[in-house]
Amino acid sequence: MEAINDAHVSEPGLVVVDVAAADDETAFAFHAALAAQWATTSVERTTRDAGQAGVRLRCYLDLRQPINPPGSRGGPW
Repeated sequence: MEAINDAHVSEPGLVVVDVAAADDETAFAFHAALAAQWATTSVERTTRDAGQAGVRLRCYLDLRQPINPPGSRGGPW
């Protein structure tokens, strides 16, 4: 994966999330749960590290922009 640079976390509330999962379906399901709650970047594919089990996925969240405000129904939790 690419290195995280200052622009990715330049302000409070910006988050870089690296996911390691057993398979694509699990990684995308986790991303969907995050995206249901906060503003996130879209993801189209996972990556695989040679010689390592599973897949990896990176996305960026903006916790300052909740999709479902606290107390509302609609989040996955």
